[in-house]
Amino acid sequence: MDDFLPLSALQHYAYCPRQFALIHIEQAWAENRYTAEGRILHERVDSGVAEQRKDVRFERSVMLRSEHLRLTGKLDLLEVHGSERFVPVEYKRGKPKLVDWDRIQVCAQALCIEEMRSIQVTEGAIWYWEVRRRELVALSPDLRNLTLSMIENCHSLIELGQTPKPISDNSRCRACSLRDLCGPDRFRRDNSVRYARELFEF
Repeated sequence: MDDFLPLSALQHYAYCPRQFALIHIEQAWAENRYTAEGRILHERVDSGVAEQRKDVRFERSVMLRSEHLRLTGKLDLLEVHGSERFVPVEYKRGKPKLVDWDRIQVCAQALCIEEMRSIQVTEGAIWYWEVRRRELVALSPDLRNLTLSMIENCHSLIELGQTPKPISDNSRCRACSLRDLCGPDRFRRDNSVRYARELFEF
């Protein structure tokens, strides 16, 4: 059985563990404007060909895999500077975020490259389509530890095979394409546990 985790799943888990479980355990999916724009963007990126500019080689749609972390996926762009400096670049449709959802995915890509090439990757980048800007991602020890923790949590949740309840931050639900399938408001209004507890108390 192939128990490898898609690299993109880490961003799903970091955003919302319930979203992650709906997609990667229940195999549910729905598309909205944001996912459609993201898909179109990646199709454009994937259609590009490798090229060389001076001492930098640009490789597109690079397949990555980590046997140790049980990860696999496709990298949008790999910049190879000379023969030793590798920079993974992820394309996102939105804009830079204060939280690390996107950075975790880039860090996981770097971990795969390090294992595959036996090198050290010190930085990555994210290109945001909405603002047409590139954000550098320093692969710090803190980000690496957070990413490793997320990878472990993802594998554990898949092995458990259970979909968790919605997160308390309902502002994330508005942009989620799975909102109708998830039904977060129904779960938040569910008072059955409190009702049962009060029933036995009296």
